[in-house]
Amino acid sequence: MTYFPEEVVEHIFSFLPAQCDRNTVSLVCKVWYEVERLSRRNVFVGNCYAVRPERVVLRFPNVRALSVKGKPHFADFNLVPPDWGGYAGPWIEAAARGCVGLEELRMKRMVVSDESLELLAKSFPRFRALILVSCEGFSTDGLAAIASHCKLLRELDLQENEVDDRGPRWLSCFPDSCTSLASLNFACIKGEVNAGALERLVARSPNLRSLRLNRSVSVETLSKILMRTPNLEDLGTGNLTEEFQTESYQRLTVALEKCKMLKSLSGFWDASSFCVPCIYPVCVQLTGLNLSYAPTLESSDLTKMISHCVKLQRLWVLDCIADKGLQVVASTCKDLQELRVFPSEFYIAGYSPVTEEGLVAISVGCPKLSSLLYFCHQMTNDALITIAKNCPNFTRFRLCILEPGKPDAMTNQPLDEGFGAIVRECEGLRRLSISGLLTDKVFMHIGRHAKQLEMLSIAFAGDSDAGMMHVMEGCKNLRKLEIRDSPFGDAALLGNVAKYETMRSLWMSSCTVTEKGCQVLASKMPMLNVEVINEVDESSEMDESHGGLPKVHKLYVYRTIAGARDDAPDFVKIL
Repeated sequence: MTYFPEEVVEHIFSFLPAQCDRNTVSLVCKVWYEVERLSRRNVFVGNCYAVRPERVVLRFPNVRALSVKGKPHFADFNLVPPDWGGYAGPWIEAAARGCVGLEELRMKRMVVSDESLELLAKSFPRFRALILVSCEGFSTDGLAAIASHCKLLRELDLQENEVDDRGPRWLSCFPDSCTSLASLNFACIKGEVNAGALERLVARSPNLRSLRLNRSVSVETLSKILMRTPNLEDLGTGNLTEEFQTESYQRLTVALEKCKMLKSLSGFWDASSFCVPCIYPVCVQLTGLNLSYAPTLESSDLTKMISHCVKLQRLWVLDCIADKGLQVVASTCKDLQELRVFPSEFYIAGYSPVTEEGLVAISVGCPKLSSLLYFCHQMTNDALITIAKNCPNFTRFRLCILEPGKPDAMTNQPLDEGFGAIVRECEGLRRLSISGLLTDKVFMHIGRHAKQLEMLSIAFAGDSDAGMMHVMEGCKNLRKLEIRDSPFGDAALLGNVAKYETMRSLWMSSCTVTEKGCQVLASKMPMLNVEVINEVDESSEMDESHGGLPKVHKLYVYRTIAGARDDAPDFVKIL
């Protein structure tokens, strides 16, 4: 097909937004490879150590949007040592040298320094969007550099980052000429903000559609902002306490009533029951609601608010909503597609705020549900079987029973059959997290039925190496496997080494893998980085496996074309 002019081929490629499709066409011939690499505008790197940044920049010099992930997913649960790596600096430096047309940068679980942010701000004249998710290492000084130098900035999105707050000055660094902001999220910043600078910035941003504030923004400031942004579609509220007078909440109600385009609501920092009625005017139009930062609201407050949200498609909430609250969700939100129920900080032994009853009610009332994250203290096989039959469209199903190894709450049996029903009925399942008392039988079900599964998270489960081997043999599309506190050892690790060629990564912690097994894997698969992580504070503990060999505390295996990384700390040994 090389008889097509390159311009025509490039135009055809523009209809292939998926990176996997772009990768495939680049393998057809040399001409297509060249056309594809020079016309690629979006690049996604799922592991920052899978390829060197210089190689990415050399291949795709005209990239406009770059996305890079750093630390493994289990870093979200504090299982990855703080100084493990995942540094953003080399990526930003390489892009500054070879991709001057970069307009958008997304990074997740990476260490980002202020120096890197300053380099980013000064290197790309057309830079428009910075999205940092679960990152660390930077301060508000770095944000000040972004605000000062990125004249065309449209989006600054800071999600769940650890930011060193050095004062409210950074918001004042946006120049008066900055009128392009469409999205601003600084909810994760803990310190005070300059209310006047924020109001002025919002006032000169007519295209602002998404605004998520931190808990230092008062009700008064929020009301003033909303009066200037009637076209806002996504709002993260500031601090909604009861310390303010009734007049403040009346002004907030009036301001919210003017927000006819509002579709998503979050925040509710320190919210009290007194503020809930203020939200009612916009509830009927909401499709997204995040109440996961509202531990001060009681179940009755939550259910009153949700009962007005008849168009809701996405709901994040704390487990203090209780089963009765979930029943209200089920009877009200018929279009619900995503539900996340997080554990609250308050737990009384013997009392479970949400149980299998609430989740069964959701499955009956919300047949469109396709994504679930559910923290609870108990579950039953019968409930899981019912849920699977009622909601066969699940693509993500993550059930986290907070007490490890807890059996069926009614029969005291393993939960194998319940999770078996999930993978059998939900044929499109791509992400699965399992917990509770589970034997090797559940992994047999997963290997046999979960043919589309891409990511599997396992905790405190299984009887023997056979469990992991069922998954490795049966799940043909598996990309990421993460395991903790399970009895899988060298036999499971080495049972199907060819599988790692098609996977992005494997994480194992507190299992029964030995360093000798890791060395065998590394020798058989030179295209893998096999990282053995033995933290300094654990070095004195010499746990032994069944064979008398010292066990590896943590193992991270990933496919790479970059070889061993050169920034590994002393407690990481790369085999």
